[in-house]
This record gives sequence, C-alpha cells and structure tokens, in this order.
Amino acid sequence: MRRGMATHLTDALNALIIRMINLSFLRMRVIRLTHLLAVLALGSLPLFLIACGQTPLLYDVAVHPATITPNADGMDDVARIAYKLGHSANLSIYLVDQAGAKHYFRQERRRSPGAYQVDFSGVVGGRMLPDGRYTWVVEAVGDDGTVQQAQGELLIRDADTLLPELQGFSVYPKVFTPNQDGKHDRVTINYYLNKPADVSVYFIGADGTKYPIAEKERDVKPGEPGLHMYDYDGGVDLGADPPPDGNYIVRAEAVDRVGNRTVVTDTVTIQDGGRPRADIVQARVDFYNPETGDKVVPLGGTLAFTLTVENFGQVPIRTTGPDSGTHYRSDENFNTKGFYQSPGAWRVGIDYEGNPGYPYPYRWALGHLDQLEAREIDGQTFYYLLPGQRAVITGSIQIVDVPAKKDVIYFWAGLIHEEVAIEPFNHYVDPQQIAIGF
Repeated sequence: MRRGMATHLTDALNALIIRMINLSFLRMRVIRLTHLLAVLALGSLPLFLIACGQTPLLYDVAVHPATITPNADGMDDVARIAYKLGHSANLSIYLVDQAGAKHYFRQERRRSPGAYQVDFSGVVGGRMLPDGRYTWVVEAVGDDGTVQQAQGELLIRDADTLLPELQGFSVYPKVFTPNQDGKHDRVTINYYLNKPADVSVYFIGADGTKYPIAEKERDVKPGEPGLHMYDYDGGVDLGADPPPDGNYIVRAEAVDRVGNRTVVTDTVTIQDGGRPRADIVQARVDFYNPETGDKVVPLGGTLAFTLTVENFGQVPIRTTGPDSGTHYRSDENFNTKGFYQSPGAWRVGIDYEGNPGYPYPYRWALGHLDQLEAREIDGQTFYYLLPGQRAVITGSIQIVDVPAKKDVIYFWAGLIHEEVAIEPFNHYVDPQQIAIGF
C-alpha cells in the first residue's frame, strides 16, 4: 500500500513540473509576441533585429548640435558624430550641399564592431565648407554588401573660410652644399603668412623620410602673420650629419585654428653634404733654419717649416692662398699679402709665443692652388682638397724683429677652419723652441 501511495505522489509531482514548464514557455512566447507587436507599432527594424537576436550593421547614430558656427570662438565650433556598428564594415561620413554635391569627411574607412564618435569642424579636404544647410549621411557597407544609412540636417553659420596663405614662398639656393665651405652651406626659405596658423616646414627625401626645419628667431613669432624666415644648414653646424645627397621636396603646411589647411612645395638638391674633417698628419711639424738645418735663427734670418695635411672626411674642403711655399716677413700677415680671412676656408697657420695680434698671422693654402681641384661657383674660382687627399705645405718667415723680446721662444702650427672652428687636435700643434740670435 505504501508503494502505491509513493507511485501516486511521484506521478502527481511530474505532472506539476510539466505544467509549470509549459506555463513558463507560454509566458516567454507571450513576451516575445508583445515585444514584436511593439516593434512593429514603432516601425523600428533595428530593435526588431535585436529582439530576434541579430545586431544591426549601423545603429544609434546621432549628430549634435544641429547647428555649428566654426570660427574658433569656443562656442558650437564642432558637431559630434556618434554611431555604433554591429559588424565590421566600410564606413563613410559625408555632407550633401543644396546643389547635391557630396563632401566626404570620411570615405570607406574600415571599422570593426563597436561604438565610435568623431568631431566635425566643418572642414573637408583642408577647407572650411561655406555657410549653408547640409544633409549629413553616415553610411556603412557590410562585408556581405549590405548597405545601411542614417541621415539628418546640419546648419553651418559664421564659418571662417579664409585660407592661411604662404605668400611669396621661396627656396634659395636650389643646390645646397652643407659642408661648411662657406659656399651655399645654407638654404633660406621665406614666406609671408596672412593669418595666424601653425606652420611646419620640412624636406622630404626620395624614400619619404622627413627632415623638419626650424624657423629662424625674429621679431615675428612663429605662427603670427608676417614675414617668416628659415635658415637651414643641414645640422652640420651642430656636429650632425646632414641629409644624404639627392633631390628633395621642400614642403610647407599651414593649418589655422579651425582646420583650414594650405600646402606649398618647391624642390632643392643636396650635394657634397657632410662634416669636413682634416688634420695635420701625426701632429708633426718640422721647423728649421733652411741655411743650417737647426733651430737657431739669427735676427734677419729665416725660419722655415714643413708639415702634411690630410682630408680624412667625406667631403671636399675649400682652401685659399697664399700658395704653399710663400715667404713672409715677421712684420707681415695674411692680410698684408692680400689673402683676407675667408669664411669656410681651411688654411695652415703658424703662431708664436708672445704674439700681440691676431692668432696665426702667417697662413698658407693647403698645397699649391694649381694642383688642387678648381670649381666655379657664382662666377668665381675656388680650390678644394678632395676626400682622402694629402698636401705637403711649406713656408718661411724672415725674423726681422725679436718676438716677445726673448731669445728663445715657442713656435707652433695650427689648421684653421676660418670663422668656423679650430678643432682642439688642430690647435697648438707640435710647439717647438726656436732660438733667436741677436
């Protein structure tokens, strides 16, 4: 009897569970049907897709505010465009003007599923759209070819449509040789800016590498309206290697506060670029009395020298006279010989203890000029010691007065890069005592 009662209770419990399951299933069906009817009543297909477990391609699109005044006054300068993607798609955002022309802000940009937002300032392709009413369109094209769009109206008022202009943009010289020889070592870039804007100027190499150029400091500050100048040495004056030799595009880009953009370009060629390097070989100088071969020179006698200079750099170095072998009197100097200081030129110099005047008053070219490479630059002839070449320099000085009022004084040599530098290893080279007899 107990077994029968247990069986009866089990059957009753199973029936109750089945009834509850059926009731729950029916309730879910009613909820889904109610949701479907609501969706159909509202006419919202994306919500219907979500209710059925399918995410739409494009949804929740909004543009705010509906009116913008893009003039950089800080009030309603941009409209925020927000949207969501349920699947990967190619996305475009564009505005259609009243003539029906499309102005693409974004065109076929690949996007993954997710939420996005971007600010639109009224600028398309670097130019501000003119005042007017536009239809904005956000369009998504799915991988299966499905196209979904959302659109609305945007009003643009009081827009700053004046483009920044780089008036009179110029680059000089067209062939630029950044090697500190004093001839076309620098390139000058000028322009007149008509309105406040951020301006960037740079070289672009054949491989796409950009070399930014800093503006020269003047009373007109960067970005202000007015005349702007750039003075570029390729970095050589700071001890850096310049860009490689070759042809370059010189690009200047100006962007104002609202996003209007102007680009101008020119070209320039870099030749023989690099840091000049030379030294006195083995830092050795041979001083001697040419009549006796020793280091004793009577008053009125002659002190001679011999040394060797090597160009161990990668670029030619320019030199100027007087020729190797030139004879000086001790009361002369390179100026009295008619060979004045020449910025960028290299010369050997001799100096002495107690010199009251200009350092290295006795100077010589790096060899005989007729044995060096001659180059015509701007209608003048200049002379160069080429990379890897050596030159033997000789010269002499007649001692016509007593330097430093001493009978034994030091003489030494130097390798001078005029109005650039004297490297430490090229200064005060091999000082030697010379006895002056009187």
